[in-house]
Amino acid sequence: MRRILTDQDMEALFRAPSAILYKHSPTWPVCAAALDEVEAFLAAHADVQAYLVDVRAEQPLSQQIATRTGRRQESPQRIVLRSGAAVWSASRDDITAGAILRNFSTA
Repeated sequence: MRRILTDQDMEALFRAPSAILYKHSPTWPVCAAALDEVEAFLAAHADVQAYLVDVRAEQPLSQQIATRTGRRQESPQRIVLRSGAAVWSASRDDITAGAILRNFSTA
């Protein structure tokens, strides 16, 4: 997963034809399980463009993403984007490899 650390990284996310964004907090235990699910999905779908933003370390970028996608800030959170528009999101226990596959494929 490509980490979003700068405005340029964020712009690359929004320019991608399709991408998955994972909002992560390394201090919250529920995020570890969600990250495992995201990594399981990506292990089987290496061609998918995937991005990660640390909601604590990169709070301003995370908030900008929330504003641009129209999805309220949550952590953990997974957002599927098509041409820069959020077409699906999930948070907490709803982040599973199967849910990502179903929604990435149909979004």
